[in-house]
Amino acid sequence: MEGSSTTVPSIVVYVTVPNKEAGKKLAESIVREKLAACVNRVPGIESVYQWNGEIQTDSEELLIIKTRQSLLEALTEHVKANHEYEVPEVISLPITGGNLKYLEWIKDSTRD
Repeated sequence: MEGSSTTVPSIVVYVTVPNKEAGKKLAESIVREKLAACVNRVPGIESVYQWNGEIQTDSEELLIIKTRQSLLEALTEHVKANHEYEVPEVISLPITGGNLKYLEWIKDSTRD
C-alpha cells in the first residue's frame, strides 16, 4: 500500500451495538455519509466487560467498518452522536496490505 497513489492509508474500525436494528441504522448512516466504504454486521456476539464496578454480560452486534484513516475522527463523532451507549466502542486497526483493487475501492467510496 505504501507508495501507491491509487490508495490511501486505510483502517478497520470496530463498533459494538446493542441489537440488529441499531446496527442496521448506524451502518446505513455511516455508508450514506461516505464515512466508510463498507460496514459488516456480525450478529450474535456476547460481550463481557466491567461497567460501574460490576461485571456485565450482554448480547451485541459487532460492526466492522472499512474506511480511510483520515476519517477516523469524523466517524467517531458520528458514532457518538448516533449511538445509544454512554461510551460507545470505537477502536481502529491499520490495514497494512491486501487486495489493491479493494483498497482502491475504499478510497473511491469514501469522502476526502
